Amino acid sequence: MEGRHPDVVEMDAASHTGIDDIRDIIDKARYVPVSARYKVYIIDEVHMLSKAAFNGLLKTLEEPPAHVKFIFATTEIRKVPVTVLSRCQRFDLRRIAADELIAHLAMIAAKEGISAEPEALQAITRASEGSVRDALSMLDQAIAHGEGTVSADTVHAMLGLADGARIIDLFEHVMAGNAGAALNELQDQFDTGAEPQVVLADLAEFTHFVTRLKIAPEAARKAAVSENQRERGKALAETLSMRVLSQTWQMLLKGLAETAQAARPLAAADMVLVRLCHAAALPTPDEAIRMLQDDAGASAGDGAGEPGGPAAGERAPAETGKPASQARGRGNPGNLHIAAQRDYQLEETVAIAEPVRADTPRLQNFDDLVALAREKRDRLMVFALERHIRPVRFEPGQIEIELTPEAEADLPHRLSSTLREWTGERWIVAVSDGEGVATVHERRQADKQALIESAKADPLVASALAVFPGAQIVAVRDQDSAGDDDEDEPGDNTA
Repeated sequence: MEGRHPDVVEMDAASHTGIDDIRDIIDKARYVPVSARYKVYIIDEVHMLSKAAFNGLLKTLEEPPAHVKFIFATTEIRKVPVTVLSRCQRFDLRRIAADELIAHLAMIAAKEGISAEPEALQAITRASEGSVRDALSMLDQAIAHGEGTVSADTVHAMLGLADGARIIDLFEHVMAGNAGAALNELQDQFDTGAEPQVVLADLAEFTHFVTRLKIAPEAARKAAVSENQRERGKALAETLSMRVLSQTWQMLLKGLAETAQAARPLAAADMVLVRLCHAAALPTPDEAIRMLQDDAGASAGDGAGEPGGPAAGERAPAETGKPASQARGRGNPGNLHIAAQRDYQLEETVAIAEPVRADTPRLQNFDDLVALAREKRDRLMVFALERHIRPVRFEPGQIEIELTPEAEADLPHRLSSTLREWTGERWIVAVSDGEGVATVHERRQADKQALIESAKADPLVASALAVFPGAQIVAVRDQDSAGDDDEDEPGDNTA
């Protein structure tokens, strides 16, 4: 344990790579141990040995003396010759699970009389990637930096990381398409010492975490995150579709490479966030098809020859001061060209047009409000409307609601501001003392459960469940409308 046993010899192959070093070991291996049962030779980083050194070992490895044991350690197993591997027993050391490593670090800190915050240990565990040695080295550094106290702020500053909660805030800004808030959050994290590339890497890691929560919730329970981060990630996993998550992952991977090569990493990271926010606001392929179909229908009703409609062959004008993407559905199919150009047109091209009547959405009930939020692609608002609000009374311009215990306190104010932005009208959102009806999500789950119970009564389904004990009905879907499912529907676990 103290490293001074006469029969245990350790050699660093990184600094002793030649045949002469191996000859010295072979010569000494002939002598019996002094006090132990075996003479043990430990060669660390064995892949660094030269070809001649490996060849010199082969004869001894083929017919080793009975009192000698060789232990080879390496992180590059593929660089060890096959002739050597075939003469050894191989033991692959696995990475330590996050929860086990956190408990180990907490135990060490307690025995050393060190106060360590759980968030700090989680950050060290994530950075160590399952390596106990690396984790202990970082814990030692954190103790020195914090003068005996290991805090999350100390670890984040030491490793150049951003706070986990702030990474989720940044992720939510990006998913909501709020580029201004995302850039401000990145700047704030940069000002506090976080490296732009590390922030993007953490953003990619959280995207992966949310994806795992969506696909395999059980597998993500051992991740080195706080309970608050796990709950926020679970909420996002239920809201975001696989298409959005996979697209975000791909863009972040490309952005990481760009940021690493950029002369100004912060500027490169800014542009990555802008692209992500822009992609979050783009219509999905099925939505784009519906838009084209709506354009074609509008062309039939508002086409050439009607008062106020564009003449044949002309392009419908864009609204003054608005992006061309907001001028869809104004006339002939020429709008397709305007929509496709989106942000690639010059500002002057978008602005030179005569004013066109703006279509103000008319909301008659709460379901219309949810539909409008989906149309605006505000996923976070959709999630809040469906899961955190029980409608009490709905009138144009005034809504009374009951909040669920999980709802944020500022939700009524945010909803009022958002409605004013969307409709151009003032809306009063009041929290009522009365009891509201079930949330949209609760109604959807009740309908789903009713369908499942109905399916269980079917003789064919009942016989299938009997054949496969423990099987469960996950969802019931109409075969005729199977292709009409909305992938963005939260909680749609159709199987």
